[in-house]
Amino acid sequence: MTEIFLHNTATRHKDRFEPIDPDNVRMYVCGPTVYDRAHLGNARPVVVFDMINRLLRHVYGEDHVTYARNFTDVDDKINARAAETGRDISDITEQTTQWFLDDMAELGTLVPDKMPRATHYIAEMIVMIETLIEMGHAYEAEKHVLFSVDSWKENYGKLSGRSVEDMIAGARVEVAPYKKNPMDFVLWKPSTPDIPGWDSPWGRGRPGWHIECSAMSHALLGESFDIHGGGNDLIFPHHENEIAQSRCAHPDGDFAHYWLHNEMLQVEGKKMSKSLGNFFTVRDLLDQGIPGEVIRFVFLSTHYRKPMDWTAKKAADAEKTLRKWYAQVEGAETSAPDPRVISALADDLNTPGALAICHEMSGEGDANGLRSAMVFLGLLGDQVPGWAGTPDFDFGTLAAKFTEIRATAMATKDFGPVDAMKSALLAAGVEVRMSKDGVELLPGSNFDESKLPAL
Repeated sequence: MTEIFLHNTATRHKDRFEPIDPDNVRMYVCGPTVYDRAHLGNARPVVVFDMINRLLRHVYGEDHVTYARNFTDVDDKINARAAETGRDISDITEQTTQWFLDDMAELGTLVPDKMPRATHYIAEMIVMIETLIEMGHAYEAEKHVLFSVDSWKENYGKLSGRSVEDMIAGARVEVAPYKKNPMDFVLWKPSTPDIPGWDSPWGRGRPGWHIECSAMSHALLGESFDIHGGGNDLIFPHHENEIAQSRCAHPDGDFAHYWLHNEMLQVEGKKMSKSLGNFFTVRDLLDQGIPGEVIRFVFLSTHYRKPMDWTAKKAADAEKTLRKWYAQVEGAETSAPDPRVISALADDLNTPGALAICHEMSGEGDANGLRSAMVFLGLLGDQVPGWAGTPDFDFGTLAAKFTEIRATAMATKDFGPVDAMKSALLAAGVEVRMSKDGVELLPGSNFDESKLPAL
């Protein structure tokens, strides 16, 4: 059996993966808070853990892996969106949940086995909070229930590698007079009549963020399971708090054995931010004609534990590579992926290494091997995507015409005809690539041949 090695945040080194039960491998990944479209950074952990899921299923068998990823559908951001728009909260969460599923499907991700919604597990959260109070790990104060960090002080901070004192000094903690310790975090809080709330022993209210994943993972995967994952921005406080409340509520369990975290995403070398004008959603890219397979390829090109920089050049290069590969594998057969691909992925999910092997197979003309690898990597379904097909249109003649017009413009310094033709091509969904070597025209995913006859 293939040996898998994964970098475990809890141990700070690469560990050999040994599941609790090889017949029942279990993974929980923190999912989105559904109040809007998923931005590009939200999609990175989805693709990363989709590949972990694919690898586990290959090694242990389709029927021996349970992958759970949650939806947080009760949150102050959702409440704020409802107040801004006047829409019902359930309408917002239903729509945005479906948006997320649709957009992630465009990236070639498999549907998790379990997709719990926080609002469906309120009863389980209340039971867990009651248990924590009974065991002296939580307390009620002014209609809130808070976890007592001092009750877990010897262990709190081990995942992030920081002491409680350091965390107090460096963290943004909510200052509240009813907290016994500034680091104590909310398990339950009161709700006003205009926002969602559930009856509880502490009055009408709603859960804190951290208790959701603890209750849902316990209900679906048990007191001990194999892998817990998410972006590295969740290490503290979210995952640190999950460990504390889960281990305290279920002292006979180990909670998660392996903790995996992906690095963050940048855009053109800068942090993605609305103020910088470089913030966009997955749907923004798809609507711009960038295929989901291209987005996935760019993600896989960087190791999950390294910061990923999304650039227009990377997307263009990925599309060019994929077009070449799709042309090579048309009509080829799909079988088990090359052992070298699996070996790369089994080494802490080395997706760049797996793609390098694909490049080798492409250069060697191994169409069957390339197709099988692309299917396993989620870059190819049952057939080559329509955007990558070769339309029944003579792009060579059109490119030659453009080259001629461009040469004339270079001589006359009148670039009006070049700009006009380029605009017409772009309007028809044709990508125009100009270099000193000539002009290359490629049909985009929104190519419309009916707009070209005038050219």
